[in-house]
Amino acid sequence: MKINTEFIAVLINSTIRMTSPILLATLAAALCSKVKLFNIALEGAMISGAFFSILANDYTGSVWVSILAGSLGGLAVCAIVGLLVIQFNASEVVAGLIANTLMTASTTYLLYLFFNTKGVYTSLDLVDLPKVSLPLINRLPILGTILSNLTILDYFAYFSAVGIYIFLYKTIVGFRLRAVGINKEAAKSLGTPVNRYQFLTISLSGLLCGLGGCLLSMGTVTLFIEGITSGRGYIALAANAVGQSHPLGVLLSCAFFGATQALGNVLQNTDLKTQITSSIPYLSTILVLIVYSIYMKWKNNRTRNVGN
Repeated sequence: MKINTEFIAVLINSTIRMTSPILLATLAAALCSKVKLFNIALEGAMISGAFFSILANDYTGSVWVSILAGSLGGLAVCAIVGLLVIQFNASEVVAGLIANTLMTASTTYLLYLFFNTKGVYTSLDLVDLPKVSLPLINRLPILGTILSNLTILDYFAYFSAVGIYIFLYKTIVGFRLRAVGINKEAAKSLGTPVNRYQFLTISLSGLLCGLGGCLLSMGTVTLFIEGITSGRGYIALAANAVGQSHPLGVLLSCAFFGATQALGNVLQNTDLKTQITSSIPYLSTILVLIVYSIYMKWKNNRTRNVGN
């Protein structure tokens, strides 16, 4: 494995593509955190988006219908979880885990039902997400490599981080939404429809997760594999914790997790065993959470000592 500028450019490009689906799911988790909801159903919403985008792709051959189907698939999962949690006071963790388990099993069954296959489905008739070609920039030696083969949803993911930051911190509606998470009872006393804000937010989070799933099944490759999300929904929860639910903070934390996945893919071309390279993202997640927990404990102790 020869390390040069071209290799680094390819690694950065891979990092950008690996980060995009995790970023969309992490932004979903961040939005839910702002209204005091712990949405653990990210995994189920992502796999729902991945499956229904491929299903619509196979039946219609339209990229835009596929994106719509994927986003609605994710939205439906989180909307149901939101209804259970907000309206019927169900446990957030239990409802989310049920959604994840149900969607993992359901997509396996639906894969056999619609495509009469098990494990994986692909077809030459499937269309992938269009790649964005930037005039002049794509011809540049290094920058062109870094920005090559990026889809519209890759760009959407990064612009969404900035857009959500502006919405949350620069608009009145965003301020009201954050007020729900800061003090729910105080927000109610000011006439804020708390339940409506929470339901719309968790539903929007499902839409973002659905788009992340669509990226997995129609981005780099165009196919559906059982368990295609590979725990990315749970990694998104970790990335949200490290980024402290701030849109720009989670952008940085997701970039780290994306880089570990890209590194794992690159190292598969070396003598290292596949089991080791595949475990890199998950080991990194555990390590980061340990370091983050130690840092937060130190920070809280320091604040307490200063207060005394």
